[in-house]
Parts: sequence; C-alpha cells; structure tokens
Amino acid sequence: MTTFDKRKDAFENKFAHDAELRFKAEARRNKLLGIWAAGEMGKAGDAAAAYAKEVIASDFEQAGEEDVFRKIRKDFDAAGTNRTDAQIRAKMAELMTTAMEQIAAEG
Repeated sequence: MTTFDKRKDAFENKFAHDAELRFKAEARRNKLLGIWAAGEMGKAGDAAAAYAKEVIASDFEQAGEEDVFRKIRKDFDAAGTNRTDAQIRAKMAELMTTAMEQIAAEG
C-alpha cells in the first residue's frame, strides 16, 4: 500500500468516525430537547420520555434539524407554551453543545 493510499484510508476513516459522532450527538441533543420541551409543556415521567422519543423520531423526516424545530414549534403552539422561535433555536444550540460534551466524555 502506498503512502497516498494510507493517507486516503486514514482520511476516510476519520470522516466516517466524525459522521458517527455527529449522528450520536444529534440524537442525544434531540432526546435532551424532547425532555426540555416536555417539561415546558407540563409533561413529566413516562409522558416526558415518550415525547422525547417522538422528537428523536421527528429528526428522520428530512435532512437537517428543521424537522425537529417544526415539531417543537407546532407542539408548543398546540399546548399554548409561550416560547419564541429564537428561544427554541437557542435551546437547540445549547443542548447540542451539551450532547457533544457528553459524547466526548464517554469516550
């Protein structure tokens, strides 16, 4: 194997590893976001856990995080939860940082 092939393989492996970590962090962020949103809507316990799973599942509707934002926005509107789009997006960013720190700490 040439040096070029080794470098190419290393780069491909790093890309795959980074993509996997990003996927894990997004899923973790969505769970944390779902738990936060459930609390904002007055849900607790099993209802909060079930809602967090709904938020995680909503991320598979399309690429990116807009599907998750739309779910939270729609559910907040239906529940009469008074949060702005900016507040929801700020919480999403905050929880993404938290999720990435948790994933890094695991390993």
